[in-house]
Amino acid sequence: MTSDSFAHLTLAFGLLGNAVSFMVFLSPLPTFYKVYKKKSTEGFQSVPYVVGLFSAMLWIYYALLKANAMLLITINSVGCFIQTFYICFFLFYAPKKARIESLKLITMMIVVGFGLIVVLTQFFATGVTRVTIVGWICLVFALCVFIAPLGVLRQVIKTKSVEYMPILLSAALTLNAITWFFYGLLLRDFNIAIPNVLGITFGVLQMILYFVYKNKKPIISDEKVSELKSIETVLEQPKISGKKDQEIIDVVKLSAALVCSIPTVAKINENNEVVDDHMAEKAAAHVPNHTIEVGA
Repeated sequence: MTSDSFAHLTLAFGLLGNAVSFMVFLSPLPTFYKVYKKKSTEGFQSVPYVVGLFSAMLWIYYALLKANAMLLITINSVGCFIQTFYICFFLFYAPKKARIESLKLITMMIVVGFGLIVVLTQFFATGVTRVTIVGWICLVFALCVFIAPLGVLRQVIKTKSVEYMPILLSAALTLNAITWFFYGLLLRDFNIAIPNVLGITFGVLQMILYFVYKNKKPIISDEKVSELKSIETVLEQPKISGKKDQEIIDVVKLSAALVCSIPTVAKINENNEVVDDHMAEKAAAHVPNHTIEVGA
């Protein structure tokens, strides 16, 4: 293969990675549309979006230290803008407690965490050493992000249900990992390539589990069984005559319906989304958050 062909192939994978990553960044939009309609974040969490912003900023810093990673800068710049929009949107509709917790997380990760990385590497490292240190930080952080889907895989096996693991999102994330793996491999940049090996592995496992369990009967947890029994007990209580009694029964039925219909998003992903990141307090003990897939 000639050097020109090699460069064209690298560019092709980089552009494809940009396109797929852009679609993944937009995947939480339905979640935020629900927030807009309800004018409340309810059980949503800002963690996936803050982590996504931190990851994008980290990869931009790494790409700026290198001379041939412009496509990393382009997609992660878009990622920074989109994640910032999500965070601002969340803060606008979040209740006071959730807003304060989000601001604390933003301060810790973006201001303190990223700020220390930049300051320490600028003042205590030079040249190739600086690039190597930042590259290792990106590598370790990306590995941690890619390990997150293990919780989703465990939940699928435990419940025999793929309710919280959409096949289209899993396929998109797998394709995203494949494109960035080959982009990093062609650049001979293993800080980009190695984390995406895990991304490919977990993505393939998710799709395999989806086809294994998609027609299986889900296992209902003990907590949900107890909850359903308690609802049945309330509904079976003697009725008091009058219109008011019927209203009470209607309220109980409505509450039961809401318990079963509150949407949750897996964190790989965010069902991150990102899958992106909405779960009810009752479901939080059974369903892990969605992982945010980084652009590299």
